[in-house]
Amino acid sequence: MTKRLTKAEEEIMLVLWKLKEATIREVINELGEPNTPYTTISTVVRVLEKKEIVGHRAVGTTYLYFPMLEKKDYLKGYLSGLVSNYFDGSFSRLAAFFAKENDLNLGELQELIGEIESELKESETNE
Repeated sequence: MTKRLTKAEEEIMLVLWKLKEATIREVINELGEPNTPYTTISTVVRVLEKKEIVGHRAVGTTYLYFPMLEKKDYLKGYLSGLVSNYFDGSFSRLAAFFAKENDLNLGELQELIGEIESELKESETNE
């Protein structure tokens, strides 16, 4: 199973997944919190490197950091853990909870079912 990320790690990974690669300064700018100390973000990125979730390459005197873990792979592991821990391993219970909590109407539920069916067909053709 994929390692669970802390909130800070997840925020940085969302930026790296979006940008594909970035310097620490670019990560800070993308986070929209300019007062965040450079060293704080740098430390979290180094922790992600130790976990082998982030890699880097030197460009001149700076480093460009990039994700080594695909967002889809992390999400798959995260959701599997969520379903296992909170919904007794039942994806249908997760879907029912989601539908109830978000007050989805019948049309929205049909749209959700259509998207799931489309994803399943796409994954079958990719196998």
